[in-house]
Amino acid sequence: MNSCCFICVFAVLIKNVSLQVTVQAVIGGSVVLPCSSAELLKLQDIDVSWRHNDSKIVCDIIPCSTSPVTQDPENKNRVETFSQEYLKGNFSIKLNNLIHTDAGQYICYIKNSNELQTVKLIINGI
Repeated sequence: MNSCCFICVFAVLIKNVSLQVTVQAVIGGSVVLPCSSAELLKLQDIDVSWRHNDSKIVCDIIPCSTSPVTQDPENKNRVETFSQEYLKGNFSIKLNNLIHTDAGQYICYIKNSNELQTVKLIINGI
């Protein structure tokens, strides 16, 4: 019951939900997972969270934070962001050295503009 209430409240708080994008890549390769906002944010207002299959922390983009970055160990040293694009509203990430477990749903949540974007990643074998 509590999880249902949380989901309902969370859905109401989200201002913009986009359709799911599907991208494909191969094991050992790299892929860019797109996420962007039409609302341009000031650098100090940028707070973006990337999650994999609803729980694994892929990447948090918080340029002005002094807090240590928390990240799932499986993603350490495999995720790149494009910091020169933040002020243009681009919060896409590049995932390198792909493995089978990278397949699934990725969620990009842009907190200050309440935008939620999903990307489905399909991994093909070589």
